[in-house]
Amino acid sequence: MKPVLFHDDTSFWFETVRVLGATAYGGADIGEVLTTAQAVTAGDYDSWHDQWLATADWVAAEAKEAQGAGHLVSARDGLLRASSYYRSADFYLHGNPDDPRIRHAYTRARESFAAAAALLDPPVEPIEIPYEHTVLHGYLYPALRRAGDTGPRPTVIMHSGFDGTCEEMHFLGAAAAQERGYNVVTFDGPGQPAALHFDGLVFRPDWENVITPVLDWVLDRPGVDPDRVALLGASLGGLLAPRAAAFEHRLAACIAFDGVYDLGDLATRQMPGPRAESEALLRAESAPEVDAMVEQLMARDPNMRWAATHGQYVMGADSPRAFFASFLDYTLAGGIAERITCPTLVCEAETDIFFEGQPQLLFDHLTCQKALLRFTEAEGAGAHCHAGAQRLAFARIYDWLDDVVAAH
Repeated sequence: MKPVLFHDDTSFWFETVRVLGATAYGGADIGEVLTTAQAVTAGDYDSWHDQWLATADWVAAEAKEAQGAGHLVSARDGLLRASSYYRSADFYLHGNPDDPRIRHAYTRARESFAAAAALLDPPVEPIEIPYEHTVLHGYLYPALRRAGDTGPRPTVIMHSGFDGTCEEMHFLGAAAAQERGYNVVTFDGPGQPAALHFDGLVFRPDWENVITPVLDWVLDRPGVDPDRVALLGASLGGLLAPRAAAFEHRLAACIAFDGVYDLGDLATRQMPGPRAESEALLRAESAPEVDAMVEQLMARDPNMRWAATHGQYVMGADSPRAFFASFLDYTLAGGIAERITCPTLVCEAETDIFFEGQPQLLFDHLTCQKALLRFTEAEGAGAHCHAGAQRLAFARIYDWLDDVVAAH
């Protein structure tokens, strides 16, 4: 898809398409998105924040006014859109974790979504899942049922990845699964916004230790068929979810949306010399030549600039090089992928700007029942996580899952 805006900034363009994509499930309106994006100065993080915050504020204010007047459908719709716009507003600010604009936009995004969730039919319930010495925050979606359907339903547990929120998962699979008769549980794990904001929890590679307590909680809910619980991970979640499935064998299916096999490959790909030497340099106490190389990459590549600043925030790293070193621990190599026993779906985007080639690597290493879904540019679905093609993507994904759980 040729950029309509931000022709020289693939990061700003992708994030614009990402918000546009939420339109499919009520998380944006096309005119609001394009008008906001057109007012943004390319490459200017402050401008991005200011324009998205302004749009979010007026959309939220109009929704609140509608709610006060008893127009609850209008209120719900506006609050869902405002939540998306607030999420986008703080997206590029994480290079300074103490920036008060981050918490403000995040809080408004969360509050807007929670208010909208209460107006959905049936209402979507905020939940707290016990985890170590605290809780993980998320939402429970009861399955939409046909008349006479009173038995336990299949359930999809889903989470985002490197930079998404559990609220955004409403537009990235939760609403689509619920309307097909699935219970849905979304949550933020360590490194993801709620866990970071409330408890300072950064990412951890052993994601099975996150999913196991979540699954324990889900299996204790009424109306859940314990033999038909699937796990979906989006973006970096396309590595985290398969990692969990390799060790948590109570899952009936796993969906890598999109698949990721080895972040260490991404961290070392642009470094000269053998990978082992690159890994040693990334982990070294001092490597000024690598620090300089990373700074040069950040200066010329907008995606690298954003990834390195945001990555320090969510990984708890104190430098760009330390962030890239943290990626070395996120891998399904060494026989981990081969330990997955449940049916697994791997999705692939033709022009993914983040994880090119990774879905095929994951698919090739799977020894379980498996399927690979390729989405193309010709379909309008070639972007990372098929941004802008949500209806198409989830039709194919959940048709696969329907067949899997029906056969279980």
